Amino acid sequence: MIRFTTWALKNKAAVILMTVLVLGLGALSYFTLPKEFMPSANNPAVTVIVMGQGTDADTMAEQVTKPIEKAIGSVKGKKHVFSTSADGYSSIDITLDPSVDMKEAKTQVQEALAGIELPEEYTKPIVSQLNLDMIPLWQIGLSFPKGIDRDDMEKIENEIIPMFQGISGVSNVLVHGKQQTQVNITLDQKKMTDYHIPVQALMGILQGKNLAVAVGEEAIDDRKANLKVVGQIDGIKELENMQIASEIRLKDIAKVSISDSSETFFTRVNGEEAVALLLHKESNANAVSIGKKVEQTMEKVNKEFNPTIEASMLISFSEFIVNSVDSMMQAVLIGALFATIVIFVFLRHIRMTLITIVSIPLSLGLTLFLLSQSGITLNVLTIGAVAVAVGRLVDDSIVVIENIFRKAQGGDFSKEVIVTSTKEVAAAITSSTLTTVAVFLPMGLVKSLEELLLPFALTITYALLSSLLVALVVVPLMSSRMLKQGKMPVYKKPKRYIKILDWSLRHKWVPLILSFFIFAGAVGMYVVMPKGAADAADNDVSVSMVYPDDVPFSKVKDETFEFESFLMDQPEVKEVITFLGSNPEDAQFSQINSQNQGSFHVVMKKDANTEKMMEKIDQQKEKYADADFDIMFASLVNFSDSTITLDVVGNDPNKLIKASKQVMDEVKGIDGVEKVTSNQNKLKTVYDINIDQKKVNTEEVARQVQMVLNPFPIGMIKLDGKDTSVLLDSSIHPTSESELKEISVIANEKPVKLSSIAKIERAEKPTSVLRKDNKEYVRVSVEADPKNLSKIANEVNMKAAKLSLPDGISLEYGGAASAQSEQFMELFQLMAVSIGLVYLIMVLTFKTLRAPLVILFTLPLALIGAILGLLISRTPIDIGAMIGALMLIGIVVTNAIVLLDRVRQNEKTMPIRQALLEAGATRFRPIIMTALATIFAMIPLLIGKEEMGSIVSKGLAVVVIGGLSAATLLTLVIIPVVYELFHFKKAKKQRLAKETDIAM
Repeated sequence: MIRFTTWALKNKAAVILMTVLVLGLGALSYFTLPKEFMPSANNPAVTVIVMGQGTDADTMAEQVTKPIEKAIGSVKGKKHVFSTSADGYSSIDITLDPSVDMKEAKTQVQEALAGIELPEEYTKPIVSQLNLDMIPLWQIGLSFPKGIDRDDMEKIENEIIPMFQGISGVSNVLVHGKQQTQVNITLDQKKMTDYHIPVQALMGILQGKNLAVAVGEEAIDDRKANLKVVGQIDGIKELENMQIASEIRLKDIAKVSISDSSETFFTRVNGEEAVALLLHKESNANAVSIGKKVEQTMEKVNKEFNPTIEASMLISFSEFIVNSVDSMMQAVLIGALFATIVIFVFLRHIRMTLITIVSIPLSLGLTLFLLSQSGITLNVLTIGAVAVAVGRLVDDSIVVIENIFRKAQGGDFSKEVIVTSTKEVAAAITSSTLTTVAVFLPMGLVKSLEELLLPFALTITYALLSSLLVALVVVPLMSSRMLKQGKMPVYKKPKRYIKILDWSLRHKWVPLILSFFIFAGAVGMYVVMPKGAADAADNDVSVSMVYPDDVPFSKVKDETFEFESFLMDQPEVKEVITFLGSNPEDAQFSQINSQNQGSFHVVMKKDANTEKMMEKIDQQKEKYADADFDIMFASLVNFSDSTITLDVVGNDPNKLIKASKQVMDEVKGIDGVEKVTSNQNKLKTVYDINIDQKKVNTEEVARQVQMVLNPFPIGMIKLDGKDTSVLLDSSIHPTSESELKEISVIANEKPVKLSSIAKIERAEKPTSVLRKDNKEYVRVSVEADPKNLSKIANEVNMKAAKLSLPDGISLEYGGAASAQSEQFMELFQLMAVSIGLVYLIMVLTFKTLRAPLVILFTLPLALIGAILGLLISRTPIDIGAMIGALMLIGIVVTNAIVLLDRVRQNEKTMPIRQALLEAGATRFRPIIMTALATIFAMIPLLIGKEEMGSIVSKGLAVVVIGGLSAATLLTLVIIPVVYELFHFKKAKKQRLAKETDIAM
């Protein structure tokens, strides 16, 4: 590696030019790199949704869910299949191994479903595979102060949406809350009875009135011509005056009205009817630059379409991304400043400090350029990686400049002195940097977090290798030019430290036994410490109100709008976005909401107290006794899930309900459990109409009953020159079992009562059929305190395991605690791999097995400090803390490498004891400086705001600061003691020889 230094001293002009180019390319890369919140990452699951309006849960399960489950059985990488069959829809979630190619898995599912033929009343299966790129980064509200009408919707479809789709970098624009105009024919049952017109007969008359059918091609007047039969109804008047029977028109027996689909679902912004536009960006596009264009387009819409349509930015994640990236970059700059102050305090020389810290901008510039060439974006994780590494960027330069300074105490800054000084430490800093890289680079092997950790690991790798290059090329060159003039501070040996080290070497077992007991205590503390989820931190609030299925939608609507008014009246709230009802468009996002669900996204004002607002919302629960509230921080991605799941699995629905209640009652009282819910704790009354097969055809009766009870599409008419769908509502809505029996159907061409051809039986059945891997199940969800997740999970599992469940029922554990345990296990495996790589690199450097083995003793020393740091700061062990522990493996060994590299050099001319004392005295200052520079550079992460539970968290900073602090102090004493123990015979022989010489 010294060749880089020699070349740099011979080619000063080239190095200067390369330095300027690196800074320029780095600045250019920073402003041109795509900015995102997080790297693109796939959710390892594929979802299939099928809609079937008016179909009950049992029928959906038999006719849709089970055939789909059977068809997808051969999908590669499939881990579990969860399905929900509810009234009107089926949702099948296929969870996959993270190593599977998600696009290929989605294609396999689509191919498997291609061979299924579902009954015609069901929609075509919607297959979706969500990833972070599919999250809409901008949500624009189009509100209608004067009320929404059909013309407004056409303007949105034909004019406004194309304006946003035309923005470069926008991949897709979806409309949420789209309103569709329809004509409703509501029958008057009394008049129908008076005129003796059955509903079925009326349907036959109305269907097919508005039709255009090509019937053939003939030669007319010696020219070929197409023949087309056209029947067209133009407008409401013509429909109302349609002849039904002799002297009976449609308006005589029915009311004809125009409505839109907002009667079944609503989208509102600040209390006004609205449509939401959801904008997605292309995978490699710059979210920040697109965000500016989106805002400009929004202003253009307001200019052209006011006052009938008003556009407002509901949610802009591009603004959030800018704030997140800027705050992380601020942490980088403050960390760099703290590192600079530490270096200046130790060196007390401005020019030496400048030479040292030049590695920060140069390393960052080269890192940013390499990121741009690797196709990696600027996001919270990649800039967080820089914030983590910024203190480490000066380590190699500190060691080089300190050695040059010590060698040149007499003012000799010749080329030979600089080359010799750099050569002395070149092997040590190269080895220490490569060991750190060896820890970070395999991070991408953590399967469950691979797509998130790989950019993080590559960023740190680029930064560390860049800093090594700067230390070997730029620092020696700058030293040769800048240190020739001026007075140098006098180098002083650390006398107190030498006395402590000398005593420790003469009383080895005292520090060793003391360290062992401290280490054993630290391991014990780790076992009992709570393992928590990463905290989430964000301003916006998400609220959902879910009512039981048997609550009338009118009541749900009234109470949802009442709660919306409460939110809008709060001074902390900027905007309230409301979604109510079951919107078919939700299937595109792999979800289907209950008809009786209201969802709110509450946008808070800047610097508002979000937690106080959440407390206010919590106090409102009592006013809405029927609703199940869920209040949480709104976030783009969620690293803070703290829900423990218990799946009660079996094939008997009644036993499942009973067992799930047992489980819920058992875990409710556990300390730290905040909420216990079940996905199947509601029953619904179901009437089974058992047809007498000898009297009528079951399918014919079922179709008639379905048409009578539900609005039925009968065709299209021209309304204002546009085709509009027409629905026939029979107005038959039985409110009792007796009224249900009185429903009239046509059997053998005669109207008869339903009770005369069928037996009607009442039963209480679950509102949905839930299946897991082809067996029915009930999921009990336990929301736990995120700071004590692992402890609560253990207690929940222990209590649940003691339950005596019905025969044929089993219990399966999962959720956040299970996922956390899996991630921790992967990280422990990665730590083992990293330690092996570190040891291999050190063996190659020192060309012996013993010295690297001594260096590995720094790892348990670091663990002591990491656990003490977590205890003192009361920080739970989360995924960020575990990644911090992984980082420590690479960081803490660097000091021991620098120390023992000097020892190995000294051994050529000195006894081991003297070599250790001299090496300790010589390397004391660079070790302390590099450690403090890294520690102080981490402080902004320790005290700064966490970006929505990012893995670059407070836990990570606490572990690194605590671990490095303890490891540095103990390394300076324990490592020399262990090294002499590993060379005990040789050291003893040298001491005896020295005593003999003194005696003589």
